[in-house]
Amino acid sequence: MTSFDSIASRLAEQAIELPSWAFGNSGTRFKVFGTPGTPRTPQEKIADAAQVNKYTALSPSVALHIPWDKVDDFSELRSFAQDLGVELGTVNSNTFQDDAYKFGSLTHTDAAVRQKAIDHHFECIDVMDATGSRDLKIWLADGTNYPGQGDLRGRQDRLADSLAKIYARIGEEQRLVLEYKFFEPAFYHTDIPDWGTSYAQVAALGERALVCLDTGHHAPGTNIEFIVMQLLRLGKLGSFDFNSRFYADDDLIVGAADPFQLFRILFEVVRGGGYGADSGVAFMLDQCHNVEDKIPGQIRSVLNVQEMTARALLVDSVALKAAQDAGDVLGANGILMDAFYTDVRADLAAWRESRGLNGDPMAAYAASGYQQKIAEDRVGGVQAGWGA
Repeated sequence: MTSFDSIASRLAEQAIELPSWAFGNSGTRFKVFGTPGTPRTPQEKIADAAQVNKYTALSPSVALHIPWDKVDDFSELRSFAQDLGVELGTVNSNTFQDDAYKFGSLTHTDAAVRQKAIDHHFECIDVMDATGSRDLKIWLADGTNYPGQGDLRGRQDRLADSLAKIYARIGEEQRLVLEYKFFEPAFYHTDIPDWGTSYAQVAALGERALVCLDTGHHAPGTNIEFIVMQLLRLGKLGSFDFNSRFYADDDLIVGAADPFQLFRILFEVVRGGGYGADSGVAFMLDQCHNVEDKIPGQIRSVLNVQEMTARALLVDSVALKAAQDAGDVLGANGILMDAFYTDVRADLAAWRESRGLNGDPMAAYAASGYQQKIAEDRVGGVQAGWGA
């Protein structure tokens, strides 16, 4: 098996973008719990995200959600973030919290509603111009609940036309990344339910239109690593939204439900050339911390991705190919499993210390007093959450 020392230098290539909304309050359809110290402004969300990077050096950028993170001056917000050691990253649009979008946004039968949704994406592109962001990420709640409610073909045609207008507006150094989700909030059909639909739409747009893969947006039993492989093979994997699921789109800490699945996904990322600063594949979290503290939840998440990345890098790819070519079924599987079962936690702690970090970021944050400080300081105002 490959040694940890031989892969240590590659770990420094990892960057995992944090979602601003992970630091706000969230919950289920039944209850959203408030917590002491929850951010009230985009600036406070960014300050909390900077704490994750401070202790892990893994999360140098923060994704924004518009209009949740809307401010008067985005250039000023960018400077604020940079002063804290992070950049502003992906800009996420929102066409699922406006009454006008009850029956669709980019797919709506009414041209005026579609234009409203398109104009919102133009606004997001303006934000990207001000923040230096590369990616515009689109997730649509569009779909129907009942057979016959909408014209399935017509909705795809209108979606293609709307996306083409948005794509025409992005800059030469910017990308459109289209997410998919197989159900919810639409239950009979979703307009972008799977990677194939997302791929078909972005392939028609151009080379700067790509697919976003959310690890929680699949039916039970889906072989997600196969999708990763295929999108990398096609040159159309733009980004990940890492989270974990037990039943549906649970948005739990990545790796919580199935660490082996996360390992398998990251192995295909490494094998397919999707890892590293030059790969073009963006790693991002998309999680909601409903019962746990949010900053430690994000720290644990990026550490889980780092650990499984290290294990994926440990796979002896030469020996694996030889076993595969020889038809050695158990030998090939054993090579993969040896890497997965390797405990790299002590090695990673030593690696962090060699870079001037605390070997245990979770303990270092807990000892910092930051959590207690924000609980005392952030009194009054409106805590950020879904839609705020």
